Amino acid sequence: MKTPDLLYSDVETDLRATLRNVLSEHCEPSALVARVDGDEPYDTALWRTLSAELGLAGLPVPEQLGGQGVSTRETALVLEELGRSVAPVPFLGSAVLATSVLLRADTEVENVAALLRRLATGETTGALAVALSTAPEAAFPTAVRATSGSDGPVLTGTVTTVADASTADVLVVPAVGPDGQGLYEVDAGHSGVDVTEVVSFDLTRRVGDVTMRQASARELVTGREAVTALRQGLVTAAGLLASEQLGVAQWCLDTTVAYVRERHQFGRPVGSFQAVKHRLADVWLELVAARAAARYAADVLAGTDPFGDDSDVEVAVAVAQSYCATVAVHAAEEAIQLHGGIGMTWEHPAHLYLKRAKADQLALGTPGRHRARLAEVVDLPAS
Repeated sequence: MKTPDLLYSDVETDLRATLRNVLSEHCEPSALVARVDGDEPYDTALWRTLSAELGLAGLPVPEQLGGQGVSTRETALVLEELGRSVAPVPFLGSAVLATSVLLRADTEVENVAALLRRLATGETTGALAVALSTAPEAAFPTAVRATSGSDGPVLTGTVTTVADASTADVLVVPAVGPDGQGLYEVDAGHSGVDVTEVVSFDLTRRVGDVTMRQASARELVTGREAVTALRQGLVTAAGLLASEQLGVAQWCLDTTVAYVRERHQFGRPVGSFQAVKHRLADVWLELVAARAAARYAADVLAGTDPFGDDSDVEVAVAVAQSYCATVAVHAAEEAIQLHGGIGMTWEHPAHLYLKRAKADQLALGTPGRHRARLAEVVDLPAS
């Protein structure tokens, strides 16, 4: 096993600077409050800039398939910055969930390669039709059935709480048919597909219920390969989600520190009070450990064979998700409380960060679920 590299490379540092410039122009947290209450919660212009102009939708996709041919470390960096801005773009659904599953399939298959190319170039926005709360080790979904139609397979069934479903052009759908499990491509605009947005706790990342009624589909992979691709794709997404949680926590700490330096009470900055110092110091210590966990998960996932027999990916992802999810929620709670009265209002963006942190805590397996998985991986006996 190689020595893990937890530091940011020069390429990642440059990428961070570019992203912050773009996000500072298009995605100021203070402007998000008005957007989430409007008719267009997603920033389509920002998504077009990130996916098509900057090529961030296809960072880990090979160059011959239209991507950038880099690693999941860069994807993790993007998620960290998007979490820092709670950017209302479908990066998780398209560039992480759908793309990660396809990359774990056989990319030599024509349909897989063609869809990956469209996702990587930003031509198409995708979504993975599984409930956002699905843990990586969960059983293969059986809510959708595949049958043979006159022009190929057709799908019927309903999947609830699909991340970024309302903005997707294409869905990657796990389904079960006469020949067993499979992954299928379905056009979201097909007459047999209905996407109904549901009330989401996270106002900056929408979820929707997807209902398919004899929807025409294209087969991607079937059998054992489909099961493996879905599971490994979800493991990858869970590990990368830790970086988004890291970004959420970082913004909460930075913003709160700046506020308590300026806010005065009894003639002194609030931040000079010992109790406030201790609370922020606790968050800082948690953040340092969370950064190490998230960076380790991203580094392991970026390895040449992350799911090989000697890989530490299961441990790295379980540790990162179980810890970073909790840290993000704690940092957001402290941000709201230490901002005092303004932190409790809808006008301040702090509540958007708490909602993203809480929603992420439930996404792709709860911290408790990941701790239980960690115990299995390291063969820790149950108490």
